[in-house]
Amino acid sequence: MPALDDILREELVALEQAGRKRTPQSYSRGAEAALWRGSEPLVSFSCNDYLGLSHHPAVKSAALQAIERHGLGAGASRLVTGNHPLYEELESLLAELKGTEAACVFASGYATNLGVISALTDKPDLVLFDRLAHASLIDGTMLSGATWLRFKHNDVADCERLLAASRPNHRRCLIVTETVFSMDGDRAPVAELYEIARQHDAWLLTDDAHGLGVGEERSMGQEARSGGRDCQEPAERRAIAEVRRPEQGALNNNLIQTGTLSKSVGAMGGYVCGSRTLIDHLHSAARPLIYSTALPPAILAAAIASLRLMQSEPELCERAMNNARFFCSQLGLPEPQSAIVPMIMGEEERAMDASKRLREAGFLVAAIRPPTVPPGTSRLRFTFSAVHREEDIERLCALVRVAGWHKRSMAA
Repeated sequence: MPALDDILREELVALEQAGRKRTPQSYSRGAEAALWRGSEPLVSFSCNDYLGLSHHPAVKSAALQAIERHGLGAGASRLVTGNHPLYEELESLLAELKGTEAACVFASGYATNLGVISALTDKPDLVLFDRLAHASLIDGTMLSGATWLRFKHNDVADCERLLAASRPNHRRCLIVTETVFSMDGDRAPVAELYEIARQHDAWLLTDDAHGLGVGEERSMGQEARSGGRDCQEPAERRAIAEVRRPEQGALNNNLIQTGTLSKSVGAMGGYVCGSRTLIDHLHSAARPLIYSTALPPAILAAAIASLRLMQSEPELCERAMNNARFFCSQLGLPEPQSAIVPMIMGEEERAMDASKRLREAGFLVAAIRPPTVPPGTSRLRFTFSAVHREEDIERLCALVRVAGWHKRSMAA
């Protein structure tokens, strides 16, 4: 039998020949989208720190104070001795933001989706997920052992067709989607999906990893104003407002909201928001929660500070969207639905070459390849932050315009 390394070398060669071999690169991040690869300075348009809060003085100060007072590590899982009092404050803020009875924080967004889906569904059940759903949502479904079906991307009619055919054969049913799709930047029809979930006695899980804090109209239930203008209201908040039952004055408990604290919040961890009964159940059933060491107090304190900044400085919530709109308007691209703007290159080599050319000009724009995206749709993925400077966006646009990549993308 061949040695393990011999087998793995063959697989690595195959990946390299297909343009799909991954090699981690070392980067040092600074404030205002600054980044260094060794001594090479770059402006990053690949980071998910949409509000620039990971380098905000108040956020860093909160983390440092927590370390000074509470030490670094949590020491154990949340159900042993790791459930620091800061968890309660953070979860209250998240529940307030999402308009739910309760929330639960996990070690990561990935662990959240793995834990929630596998805790709620089992072999007798059915899970339907969007064809472009994130790997964590798919893996949580596979871990559950439930029967699963994929519906066409953002296609409510296809989801309803699958529900009508399969729902009667299963005990429970869960529909899963992202609110903002991480590789395409488009938004899900959350209200419509919720309605068909309600009609078919199903639950709807929405992962808001790339939507939280970007274009929020209200932060923590407060009216937000920016320069005399209302901020754009995100799709999830509009949808949630539509699925409230007026006679109850609260969200229907069939809606489950997950997300991450590692992107717009600039910290680490994941969360789920829903009914108090749901959260109580997850405390006893979600294995990634039960068997993971708790987050350090410094991370909890930083996340709390970030959410407070979203509340007190609502203009942050619009700035990233404004930068994405400016980029698209300069290149004649359709108006973006989020702070993520993909530019389809086609084959892997083409995307890698474009990313290399941008890096040589001082920009980091990641090339996204299969299996993260479907074959033939390798792309440049531009992400915009509240801290990007207009002059850097203009310079980036000039490079894209000369290369003609935007025209190729629109044709695709």
